[in-house]
Amino acid sequence: MKTNIGTVDRVLRIVVGLALLGLFAAGSIGAWGLIGIVPLGTGLVRFCPLYRLLGVSTCAVSTKLP
Repeated sequence: MKTNIGTVDRVLRIVVGLALLGLFAAGSIGAWGLIGIVPLGTGLVRFCPLYRLLGVSTCAVSTKLP
């Protein structure tokens, strides 16, 4: 599994996932808060299956010369 989530994307996904799960735990948004598992999980493993299907990658392009 090749990573396709960059640093900024990763941080945003983790923050949004934790916020949704926190709101769910507080009882503010109900069961919809469990959707926070998706961005949290993809942020932690740095891989998004939907990005792969669409051919998208937010990882920085390496400019190292051989």
